[in-house]
Amino acid sequence: MTDLLDRIERYYDAVPRNAARAEDFGPLSLFVRDGEGWPYYGRPTLGWSGASATVADVQRVRARQRELGVPESFEWVAETTPGLRAAVEGSGLAVHEHPLMALDPAPSPTPTGAARVVGADDPALAEALAVAYLSFGEPGTAIGTAGPDELAAMTTRLTIDGTAERTADRIRDGLTVVAAAFGPDGTALCGGQHQPVGSVSELVGIGTLPSARRQGLGYVVTAALVADARARGVETVFLSAGDQDVARIYARVGFRPVGTTLIAEPAE
Repeated sequence: MTDLLDRIERYYDAVPRNAARAEDFGPLSLFVRDGEGWPYYGRPTLGWSGASATVADVQRVRARQRELGVPESFEWVAETTPGLRAAVEGSGLAVHEHPLMALDPAPSPTPTGAARVVGADDPALAEALAVAYLSFGEPGTAIGTAGPDELAAMTTRLTIDGTAERTADRIRDGLTVVAAAFGPDGTALCGGQHQPVGSVSELVGIGTLPSARRQGLGYVVTAALVADARARGVETVFLSAGDQDVARIYARVGFRPVGTTLIAEPAE
């Protein structure tokens, strides 16, 4: 287990570096994105052997995040850096727990259903991204309200603001793989991504259009992403589940709990 968590820790340090620079705060590092895109976070400094992070260390990072105009957020693995939680909570941030899961080495289920990898030049790319955005706007697994009208509006937004094109560039560079499941009319109903770095990849952003939930679409998209990762020679596939209900879906594909991902942000 320690070796697995070490691989995941090295991955977390490596994956932002293709689009961000790391600013040094001793026991903590802050990844600052170069250019447009989703902002990164503060996290433990890889290989740090000095004193554990203090409330003052966390406050220094938060001050820099405010200066940059980015969210005051931190992400780390509880089992790898157990002492950080007290310092983060002591700074006033709320900490949320998410099941950290890794794919069992045994053979994974063969993808079934209408799920496929979406390429950089695929007309469905923006829509495949949009379903996940809408899904995270209505968390959980219950059938929600966002449907075709909201999907069309979000697809337009992600096209206009450049999100779809930035993702297309990452696909061309081999940094991101997008997969989606489609309805009978060809509309994207569930989408997700994996981000390979060497022999490790994380599944991220898997979400179903809220009005189309409870059809097993998350399962088929996850299976398609896993199949693609395996075909690329990825040995370690992992993810952080939103909650235990979502974790049970991933368990059906062959993921097992290996730890706890902690995400800190200002309390609402």
